[in-house]
Amino acid sequence: MRASDAERERIAELLREAVAEGRLDMDEFDQRLETAYKARTRGELEPLVQDLPAPGSAVAPVGSSAPAPLGGSAANWPARIGGPATSTGGFALWGGFNRRGRWTVARKFTAFAMWGGGEIDLRDAHFEDRETVIRCFTIMGGIHVTAPPELNVEVRGIGIMGGFGEGSNEDGEIAPDSPRVRITGFALMGGVGVERKRTKAERRRLKEAKEAKEAELEARRRRELEGPDGGGSGEGSKKL
Repeated sequence: MRASDAERERIAELLREAVAEGRLDMDEFDQRLETAYKARTRGELEPLVQDLPAPGSAVAPVGSSAPAPLGGSAANWPARIGGPATSTGGFALWGGFNRRGRWTVARKFTAFAMWGGGEIDLRDAHFEDRETVIRCFTIMGGIHVTAPPELNVEVRGIGIMGGFGEGSNEDGEIAPDSPRVRITGFALMGGVGVERKRTKAERRRLKEAKEAKEAELEARRRRELEGPDGGGSGEGSKKL
């Protein structure tokens, strides 16, 4: 069956998602993208994504008009909510603690630091419940909370001869299905900082996705210049 422009665009979208996840390198992406835009039939399109699942799900049919799933942390929030907590708190006295990587935050998590420091990284964390309260208390110490830009975070703390508040915030929108995290407590002669920041792996995926998009636009521009017969569409091609 002949392929439509919409089906070619659908395949291009799946290829972009694959390169963003590291499933394809840029050379493979360029080759498959060029083949996709030159494909005349569905049979030519299907092999291009046969070994590439869409992020978070199986490969959608070639003729599907459904949008591709979101990439990054916004793609898997439902899968990151629920399950037993692996940590209910952190304590630091003349020392430090950290919670980062793959861990499950309790619905009520309490952190305390006195003459020390703590790190709470929520970027790859799972959550016991959709509603989470993180209570941070510092006395001449510091606690740093790092959250992804899509996470719904509300800060309600008090600083006494210290600071309690949000740090820098990357551009991004709160995911509607993300858990809600409230950060409360107080800092006495110390500080609690909250920073929104992506992981290095996700920043790399976003960079690769941007490069893939630019490569796709360039391939489309070349295709338009070549014309439908591949022989060029400029006036010069008509001259003998």
